[in-house]
Formats: sequence, C-alpha cells, structure tokens
Amino acid sequence: METRVAAVSIILENSNSVEEINKLISDYSDYVVGRMGIPYKRRGISIISVVLDSPQDIISTFSGKLGKLDGVSAKTAYSKYVFNDD
Repeated sequence: METRVAAVSIILENSNSVEEINKLISDYSDYVVGRMGIPYKRRGISIISVVLDSPQDIISTFSGKLGKLDGVSAKTAYSKYVFNDD
C-alpha cells in the first residue's frame, strides 16, 4: 500500500465544532502520527495541526470533511515522498 505523510493545519473559529473535529481525528486515528492544539485566546480561535501517514485519498477525505464543518478552515501540506509498505 502506498502512503504519504501530510500535515493538516486547522483553524477553528467556532468552538461549537470542537466535538466534531475531535470525532474526526478519532475516526482516523489509525493514520494519525500526532496532533498539536494551540488555543489562541486573545483572538478567540484555536489552531490544530494533525500529521497523517496514509493513502492520499484518506488524507484528502479527512481534510475535506474538516473543511465542511462550520467555522473550520483546513489546509494540507503533503510530503513529496511516497512510501510503499508492501
């Protein structure tokens, strides 16, 4: 199976979506390498970074689902390398 490493950057502007974000991260936990969350109280937002190692379609689906949530922006940066776990 071919996989890529990607970093998904999430900006959360609506705290009502926190549970949905956490559920999505949990749903994709088999692919999550790590996550970091930074509450930026002065601006009333949170910044979350999630690193995944998975097939590209899984990464795209994850990022797309995040971007559909209310008050959530998500952008993905992909590694240039493709790994083959066969």
